[in-house]
Amino acid sequence: MDLSSLLAMKFELMITVIIFILLFIKIDGRMSNSSVLRITYLLLFLNLGFGFAGNITSTIFNGMFHSTPLLALEKNILSLATLIIALSSYEWLRNHRHLPEFFMLMLSSLLGMFFMMSSGNLLMFYLGLELSTIPLAALCNFDLDKKVSSEAAMKMILSSAFSSAILLFGISLIFGATGSFDFKDIAAELTGTPLQVMGFVFIFSGFAFKLSVVPFHLWTADVYEGSPIAVTAFLSVVSKAAMAFVFMTTLYGAFNGLFLTWYYLLAITSVASMITGNLFALRQTNLKRFLAFSSIAQVGYILIAITGALNTQTSVASVVYFILIYSFSNLAAFGVISVISSLTGKETINDYKGLYASNPTLALVLAVALFSLAGIPPTAGFFGKLFLLTAGASMFNWPLIIIASLNLVISLYYYLRIVRVMFIDESDEPLLKLSFSVNEQVAFVICVAGVLTVGFLKGVFEFIFSLTTGL
Repeated sequence: MDLSSLLAMKFELMITVIIFILLFIKIDGRMSNSSVLRITYLLLFLNLGFGFAGNITSTIFNGMFHSTPLLALEKNILSLATLIIALSSYEWLRNHRHLPEFFMLMLSSLLGMFFMMSSGNLLMFYLGLELSTIPLAALCNFDLDKKVSSEAAMKMILSSAFSSAILLFGISLIFGATGSFDFKDIAAELTGTPLQVMGFVFIFSGFAFKLSVVPFHLWTADVYEGSPIAVTAFLSVVSKAAMAFVFMTTLYGAFNGLFLTWYYLLAITSVASMITGNLFALRQTNLKRFLAFSSIAQVGYILIAITGALNTQTSVASVVYFILIYSFSNLAAFGVISVISSLTGKETINDYKGLYASNPTLALVLAVALFSLAGIPPTAGFFGKLFLLTAGASMFNWPLIIIASLNLVISLYYYLRIVRVMFIDESDEPLLKLSFSVNEQVAFVICVAGVLTVGFLKGVFEFIFSLTTGL
């Protein structure tokens, strides 16, 4: 294996090295949790820095694995999100008796996502998908003393097994219809026969399960509520982002010949996801369930951008840009919830009454995150939603854009409801003044800075757009 091959797989190799270091630390067993966390944070920072150097365009393993600067950026976004999750969950992680195992499982899942994103072949994609999914089921059960966590893990593994079976059946049909697993060969052989369309619909359904697209979303809220907050954040941001990246490139690459089929599927499911996510979010009292339905609605907006296939570069750049902003916004919200939950055990919306009076920093961070998720200017979330709808409008599907705009108005109510609870409502039992670590403060600074600055930095979207050349 030459230097170019090593550079092409640098993300995967670095994550593998970190996993082995943590394995040796666990076997040794003499290091305290605080020391393990310091070493892990250092390794994750190094991994993130290493990800921005030496990015090349390369194809190895006979086309099964490929690397481009755009893929490197997408992987860096996931690496940054993983680092933020680790920092903002410091209090919970510091007191967990299986700390090294948590990071080994999380990084194993991330490794699978990286392989999945770089795959140029359906078999490589499926192997990466399974590597990313199985550790996630174990992570859902990491609140070992809570039955609800075991229930979340059971629902996660059953729904994942079901969706993987559907996806694998679709892959077998596509192989039977085209004679190849390679994305380029599949694209060349697609003619729109009934067998090819059926195979694609099964593959689409498998993706929809992983993305929590309506009507394949029923597992989402229960798994989010039962899992530890760090795992919920990883599911909501890192897992969803990886699947969105792969879904987009698979549609534009392997299945572009079935454009009319997947265009109508995306249009219908995006409307269903936006409406269902927003209406159910209105009724939630638990913050993790609330963010679960919020994420379902956000996926609906992403699907609108993917429908804009007349301008592939704009659609891809808009989705990557939005996911970057969504990562900052959602992780800021989960970071606040994680701090409060680990110190007080409270996770319902009513528990946050009067939060600004006792914990103004936490209230302000959460408010900024909610404003961005709602798409309120001048936060970056406004620009992210604007670019998504602009990309979708390239197909002149104005009814879809109008429905999305109405759903954005609905979402304002439930996001601002939490802001009202924190800043206006009073509580008979307000939360006490909470102190949180420097690591959590760093996570908040990164997220808030991202939410407040990315939208105004013109070069960010232009840089992402420049990486889409040749799509």
